Amino acid sequence: MEEYLARVPEPARSALKKIRAAIRSVVPRKATETISYRIPAFKSEEGMLVWFAAFSDHCSLFPTAAIMAKFKSQLKGFSVSKGTIHFPIDKPLPMALIKKIVRGRVAQLENKNAR
Repeated sequence: MEEYLARVPEPARSALKKIRAAIRSVVPRKATETISYRIPAFKSEEGMLVWFAAFSDHCSLFPTAAIMAKFKSQLKGFSVSKGTIHFPIDKPLPMALIKKIVRGRVAQLENKNAR
């Protein structure tokens, strides 16, 4: 994770660190950081939670398509694709929304595995 972050130029690195901190603040305590698909991710005992990455003009959060659908109305105004949300690095990050989406993903995995 630290190697990935070290390769990211500013201002994207600072944005990515904020996203990382937001994710870490809401995932289960036992969740771990990893690199998956060559980008940073968090996983729990239940499975992969979310991925996040930096690009030249934005940072992305990859919470899965099912979670994207649940938050569709709250994502208006953001550039999105099937399972990805793009956050421009020249604008403030929607930290509360990021946390809410990650909480939704955690709950989705916990409910799936509780069955």
